Amino acid sequence: MKRYLLFAVLGSLLAACAPQTSTPAPTNPLYTGPVGFYPAAVGLDWVYQPQGAAPTDPPYRVSVLGPSTFNGQPALRFRFSGRGQERYYYRVISNAGVQLLGFEEAITNSVVRFTPPMQEYPAPSAFAIGARWGGVTQVDSQIVVGGKITPLASGSLEYTYQVVGRSNVSVPAGDFQVWRIALNLKPSKGDPQTYEIWFVPGVGEVRTQEGLLLVDRNFK
Repeated sequence: MKRYLLFAVLGSLLAACAPQTSTPAPTNPLYTGPVGFYPAAVGLDWVYQPQGAAPTDPPYRVSVLGPSTFNGQPALRFRFSGRGQERYYYRVISNAGVQLLGFEEAITNSVVRFTPPMQEYPAPSAFAIGARWGGVTQVDSQIVVGGKITPLASGSLEYTYQVVGRSNVSVPAGDFQVWRIALNLKPSKGDPQTYEIWFVPGVGEVRTQEGLLLVDRNFK
């Protein structure tokens, strides 16, 4: 599922990392336990590629690492990596849905916090065509090196998710019936942005907001 999550509209907060053609780590062993509506079991692994990428191109990978804390709050830690990027996302997943507390950019030593947390997904029972959720959050970014904290930028972000339909799609990982979700972002600094996400209960994101398509996963 986070939401391993890059917000292009927040590009002013973090320096972009150029893609690198490094060899990715092997996929984690096949997971055979229950995964739930929003898959978040420790050890789950998703592999993504940009649309049109060659099978031999280095992929992006999202992995569930396990329980952690972020800004003093218990959270589940996800790792997003590949093509010269390494980022750690911190989420709270409950019956109320999925909340994103923030993320750490390992390569630039940057930390981004959302106050209040972003509601990435609603309660499972709320999924229906036309369903909407969102809010306004304060986005603060810092450089953290050796205990020294240097503020980078801050601003508010208004965000809205809406379920716009269901579709049968084909991606490298197979054929799926997806919920199509439109995401609208309106930052206080920068231009509005619109994205589309494809989500499958029990699988996660088949198409991420960045347009990455699911290639493989280590659970069924």
